[in-house]
Amino acid sequence: MKLLEERVLTEGIALNENILKVDGFINHQTDPVLMKAVGEDFADHFKDRGITKVATIESSGIAPALMTAAALHVPLLILKKSPSKVLNQNMYQTVVTSYTKGNSYELTLASHLISERDHVLIIDDFLANGEAATGAVRLIRKAHATIAGIGILIEKSFQPGRNKLEEQGFHVYSQVRIARLDKNVIELVK
Repeated sequence: MKLLEERVLTEGIALNENILKVDGFINHQTDPVLMKAVGEDFADHFKDRGITKVATIESSGIAPALMTAAALHVPLLILKKSPSKVLNQNMYQTVVTSYTKGNSYELTLASHLISERDHVLIIDDFLANGEAATGAVRLIRKAHATIAGIGILIEKSFQPGRNKLEEQGFHVYSQVRIARLDKNVIELVK
């Protein structure tokens, strides 16, 4: 997606060969006009897949996933990173290890919000090693729902995430694919 590529190249900050900061327009400050365009692009790409719900892991994926769900006219499921102290009954749960933060967390989804009739599109901000997306898939499959595809804003193509997901048979669509990062260097896949 050209608009997102331009923002990554002009406002993204490559700290090293693994970390790209996009906090000025995606994570800490979110550009709603950009997120609307991102959501419309995902909705257009996945429009013929029979999607009944969009899912994302809190928190950076919420804005683009919400805009995608709005464009598709379906509900948004927010997969929580910690179980609710009040609503800890009837939850699907799985453990995910965060590449960026280097820690593990319990991903949860209330069982009454999803069923085997759902065909879910997963939206996430980054794809690196594929751990977050794989965790989301595990959680959704616990409800016997199916996966319509996986939409990613920014893919680090030099890491194994896409291959892991495609080897499992998932359609992965990334709006920006990065070939290489280094300190102050961002190269896109051509």
